[in-house]
Parts: sequence; structure tokens; C-alpha cells
Amino acid sequence: MKTVLKLGLAIGLFLLLAPFLLIVIGNQLLHDSGIPEKPQLIPAKNNQVILAFFPHPDDEITVAGTLNQLSSEGHAVHLVCLTKGEAGNTFGKLDKSELAEIRSKELQNSADLIGVKLHLLNYPDGGLKNLGLDSLKKIVDQWIRKIEPDILISYDSKVGLYGHEDHRLTGQAMENLYLSRKNESDFSPSAHYQVTLCSKQIDIALKLSDGFQKNYPKDEGKGLPEPDFSINTQKEFSTVLKAMYAHESQKEVLKDLMPYHDKVPVWIYSRVFGREYFRQVK
Repeated sequence: MKTVLKLGLAIGLFLLLAPFLLIVIGNQLLHDSGIPEKPQLIPAKNNQVILAFFPHPDDEITVAGTLNQLSSEGHAVHLVCLTKGEAGNTFGKLDKSELAEIRSKELQNSADLIGVKLHLLNYPDGGLKNLGLDSLKKIVDQWIRKIEPDILISYDSKVGLYGHEDHRLTGQAMENLYLSRKNESDFSPSAHYQVTLCSKQIDIALKLSDGFQKNYPKDEGKGLPEPDFSINTQKEFSTVLKAMYAHESQKEVLKDLMPYHDKVPVWIYSRVFGREYFRQVK
């Protein structure tokens, strides 16, 4: 009887500790302890204007926790999306016009959940290279002049997270414009942050994500810029998941962004995936 009791206690203790062990292992696999973690992107006491600038509906999910946190703290957060995402993969179920309409509504729902003001444009999805970098810089400049943000957020200029050309060109246009105008008296932004990943996340993505496997640069020197810091978004994670679910038409694609999110309890998953990495452009 005592043996059975001891075994039962051992099993119960293991079941109790297993989730916490999973959290520890997950963090060791996905995060670099040498990269500083910040509680917030900017101080909450001084309300500022934020401009997040991305090419496609669902791109905002990569920083949804940070955007939601900023909005909740009283900052005015604007999201400019260049395209309606008509070139997204629906496995032949929808034509481009139908998909554009659906993804526009999905993005608005996501923006409402995150708490940001959406500005949805109608440039060609997958065709930003045809506009040219100079034209993209002019578009960025027009929106900066219109919104007069204090802080800019975009993709990086080297890879575009995983190698999508629209991503990279958007990040490059924002970075080039910021660096060329940051010392001008009539240029409102004081900082530009780019979405990136730490090396451990990249290694995992290259094993699990089709997008990374197909498009990420094979030359290590051409990969994502190293993060300067991460933002803890654990408290915002349930909202991030709801925003991701809003993009119903892209649910198969978004599995790469948060693998196994539907198989692990949120309170565990958020303690592993509730961190977003940034590089500051200087």
C-alpha cells in the first residue's frame, strides 16, 4: 500500500511540475538570455504616436503584443498596411478579388482587437518591387508627414523576417528614409524599430517553417539583424491569439508563426512565445 501511495505521489508531483519544466525548456530553446528584455517599448507616462508600417494583412501579428501594449498604455497607434493581401495562398478556393475583400475585413477585425487605427491601402500584393524603392520611400514619407509619429515600427531591411520581398522592400524603404531624414527639424520620428528574431528562433523556424526553409538566406551573413532587446508580451498574449484567429483565411500559413499553439494551454504557451524581438535603427 505504501509503495502504491509513493508511486501516486511521485506521478502527481511529476504532473504538477511538468508544465513548469516545459516552460523552462521552451525558453532555453527559443530565447537568448544575453539579449536584454524590456517591459515596454517606450515609457507609458509620455503618450506618443506610433506608426507600424507593413505590406500585408496578418503582418501586424509579428508585433501584435507590443502594439496592444502600447495602445493599452494610452499611446496613439496607427497601422498602415500597403496591400489587401490578394496574393495570399487559399489553395485555389478563392480568386484575388474575393481574397482581398476577405483579408481586408480580417485585418480590420485584428486591428480592432489590438486597439490600433488601421489605414489600409491598395498597392499590389507581391508587386511592390515593380513600384521601385524610391516610390516606396515616397509613400512612407507621405504617411509620416500625415500622421507625424514619434516612433516607427517595420520589418527589417535585410531579409524581411523570412525572405519575402515585399517585407524586405518595405523595411528597406522605411530604414532608408529614416536614416536620410532623422536629423531634419520637420521630421517627427525620434526612433525606428525593426521586427527581428534571435538566433535560436531562427534555428527553430528553419526546422519547422516552410516559408523560412524556402526563402531565408542560406548565407549566414545575409540573415536577420541581431536584436537589441525583446519586449515581454505575455500579458497581451491572449489578445495576440485572438488577432491571429481573426485571419481565418490564412490559418494554415499562420501555423508557421506560432507552431502548436492549438495544442498547448495558453498559460504555458504565453510564457514561452510571449516575447517580441526588435532592432533599433541608428
